[in-house]
Amino acid sequence: IVSRPEGRGKRVFPLWRQEMAGRLNTAARETIAAPTATSDKWNIDSNPFRGMDPVFLTISRLRRQRLDESITVSTDLLSRNAFDQQVWWVKCRALTNKNWIDDAEMEEEGLADVLMDDNATSSLPRPGTSLNRPQTNATGPSPAVRPTSNSGRPMSGFARPGTNSARPGSGMSVDQAMASARGGTAMNRPVTTSGRFVRLGTASMMSEPGGAFINLDRVNVNKYAERPAMCRALCDYILYVEHVPKKAVELCAAATQKASFKDWWWKARLGKAYYQLGLYREAERQFLSSLKDKDMVVTHLELGKIYMKLDQPNKAVEVYEAASQAHPAETLLLLARARVHDMVNNSERAMAVYKEVLEIEASSVEAVSCLAAHQFYSDQPEIALRYYRRLLQMGVQTAELWNNLGLCCFHSGQYDMCLTCFERALQLSQDDTTADVWYNISHLAIGIGDLGLAYQALKISVAADNKHAHAYNNLAVLELKKGNVDAARGGFGQSHTLNPFAFEAPFNLALLCFKLGEFQESYEVVKKSLECFPEHAESKELVKSLEQKFT
Repeated sequence: IVSRPEGRGKRVFPLWRQEMAGRLNTAARETIAAPTATSDKWNIDSNPFRGMDPVFLTISRLRRQRLDESITVSTDLLSRNAFDQQVWWVKCRALTNKNWIDDAEMEEEGLADVLMDDNATSSLPRPGTSLNRPQTNATGPSPAVRPTSNSGRPMSGFARPGTNSARPGSGMSVDQAMASARGGTAMNRPVTTSGRFVRLGTASMMSEPGGAFINLDRVNVNKYAERPAMCRALCDYILYVEHVPKKAVELCAAATQKASFKDWWWKARLGKAYYQLGLYREAERQFLSSLKDKDMVVTHLELGKIYMKLDQPNKAVEVYEAASQAHPAETLLLLARARVHDMVNNSERAMAVYKEVLEIEASSVEAVSCLAAHQFYSDQPEIALRYYRRLLQMGVQTAELWNNLGLCCFHSGQYDMCLTCFERALQLSQDDTTADVWYNISHLAIGIGDLGLAYQALKISVAADNKHAHAYNNLAVLELKKGNVDAARGGFGQSHTLNPFAFEAPFNLALLCFKLGEFQESYEVVKKSLECFPEHAESKELVKSLEQKFT
């Protein structure tokens, strides 16, 4: 089943209303300007409300999340009075909210982060204790029923940043690390996570007329540390707009010292800046110190993310469980814990936690999607169909959902509905989902005996995504039925190269080599199949047959 990609990068940002009242010195502000050309232009063009204080207008637009309009009014006011602290604060908050990203969850790793990460605690960790070896803790459906992604993890019902990217130390090549999880976008992975921040910061500077709003090289951090409201606005601006964590560390250190090391907010921001710099142990100390001052949910999420970066999923689970005892009704902590269980292939615990989430929040799309996928791969498509119908009732309309509905209808015997669902999926599909939809249509064609349609669907799937390993494997099987042995052999090899964690392609190749009389190559390839799925009965039988041939 295709996992449903949710845009969980940008989310609703906080309004920061607690800092609006009585925070700044506004003595420098002049509400009514002299009757000059600039003032006339303001009254005619920028202020449609006659007689309204323009500062109140820009604050009102900030509160109503009309950020572009608030930035326009603030820019005009600052052009007339650059020392207006209140307008400066409003524009700083508006720019921050416009570029705000919920970074409390895991983000996709860059190429250098994947290949040159030296934070793993062990090169050969114990089973179930590392993200490098997710298959050593399998408690859910076997790989024969539930397919695995290119990173070796079972397909989940909900796509998240980093879901299909392999972890450091998993034996990947440079080509595999550069490949993206999205079809046709193999080179869109940034070199590092901070590399994306640099490009975002450059784009934000180019969008501002006259350059950046604040010249960070001339900022006196000690001066701003004496003004808490302005300092907090400036800190978030540096982290989310300019993306200069080194400057944020200087500002947070000065503000923390000014607050006598008792302000949890500054410690949390200092930990965030250290995290963006890749100093995970320093960030861990700051977050732990922040939790001693005040127990906040977002701080627990950030701390758990650090342990995931350090390849300590069990430690992250302990952090989330301890936080859930203090905040029993917080679904974000439960979802974070369930994701970790999913990443280490502990499906039973993950599904139990997702059910806890639904008891608290029945409209959680992620929990419903993951439970539906689990029920489908547990050979219960009727129950999965009820979950996906629930998502339709909640207003979700995506190609992934209609694709999953079509699969559930097909496997539950409702053939009249599955074609309609796949048609809707194709109408809503984008470049990154077209290949998966056509791949599933090929399964439908194979089920009804139309191998010609299946072959065409797989060809379209491979054309839409040349990294689709499962499509290459099934296409090779159809080529073998046509008698094209060389094409089938190349397809099996290509599929195993793209997804070294799937056992189907090496087993098919080993079986083909066995029938062709190439016993040595068959034995070498079937060993790879058993490494991916040690309990595969057909592979074991093939090994026994080969050993008899050798003796």
